[in-house]
Amino acid sequence: MTFPSFQRFDSSPSFQSDFTYETRPVRVVFRPGAAVTATPGEAARLGLRRLLVVCGSRGEAVARAVADALGDTCVGVHAEARMHVPVENADRAVAAVRAAGANGCVAVGGGSAIGLGKAIALRTGLPLIAVPSTYSGSEMTPVWGLTEHGTKRTGRDPVVQPRSVVYDPRLTLSLPVPLTVTSGVNALAHAVEALYAPDTSPLVSVMAEEGVRAMAEALPRLAADPEDLDARSRALYAAWLCGSCLGATTMGLHHKLCHVLGGTYGLPHAETHTVVLPYALAHNAPAAPRALAVLRRALGADDPPRALWELAGRLGAPRSLAELGLEEADLTPAAARVAGEPYANPREVTAEGVRGVLLAAFEGGPPDSGLRTEGDRKPS
Repeated sequence: MTFPSFQRFDSSPSFQSDFTYETRPVRVVFRPGAAVTATPGEAARLGLRRLLVVCGSRGEAVARAVADALGDTCVGVHAEARMHVPVENADRAVAAVRAAGANGCVAVGGGSAIGLGKAIALRTGLPLIAVPSTYSGSEMTPVWGLTEHGTKRTGRDPVVQPRSVVYDPRLTLSLPVPLTVTSGVNALAHAVEALYAPDTSPLVSVMAEEGVRAMAEALPRLAADPEDLDARSRALYAAWLCGSCLGATTMGLHHKLCHVLGGTYGLPHAETHTVVLPYALAHNAPAAPRALAVLRRALGADDPPRALWELAGRLGAPRSLAELGLEEADLTPAAARVAGEPYANPREVTAEGVRGVLLAAFEGGPPDSGLRTEGDRKPS
């Protein structure tokens, strides 16, 4: 397939002329069928001859196909990946790596599998190959996360960045439509938050704009026809770009909210990102005019938070935290927890402000960003 070219650099009135951008060594192979045909070659290129394949239970069949393709270089399949990477699962995976005498790992699946592979890399320093089957984008970041005693800790370490990423659009064909949609919106969240990060740059802006545009165009096609391989390829390409944005920047309010809601309250990862994104963006919109300019172009909408909320609704995604199982009594302690930990954000973070975001997301109504055009406003 032919991907769309990058459209344009940020055309907002002032060019960001003071920034730092760091690239990290990663090799990408992108083609249908690559999971089986390319992964052995990537392992050989890295000099890896004893590989443990890690995955979750849902993706075990695909992981075993990759293991079969690796032949004698595969020393086992560890199918215990779980959402939010509980520390006890990481402990068992590290023990499995050491027991097998592995000198590298191949993570096959979504963010949970790749997250477990990263936990192994963090603890052992072993190189990681990622074969993603969802649009989480984790394969493009040096970010790791572990959950212990109801708290999700995250950090950044170059050792967890996969050395090779094998993108195979065919792997995503088995992704159910509801998970396709929420996984795709999860990817959008990475690009959106990168646009107003303190360490954003014109390069991030270009990748984010293209990633948001490509994903927003691909998801309705996939909801209409889940077997559309061209749309699957475009969505995976978009996830690559959005993940790269996250890998190059600092996370803010949106990701912190989702980490607390997932790690402490057990809410599902992609669905939580999908629900929270429009409200976190609406909250930050007044302090992020450059980001809003990029998103207006990418989404073709004057009010990006409302456009993202409407997109999720049209595609049948959950739109409230209540749907995901959060209780109203959880809002105040969750807000206090989010506000109590320092992190970068374009707008000051207060417990009251965070509770407002959570309450809006809990109720699930249209986000109030104050960005509606005059034609959208009701006469007073």
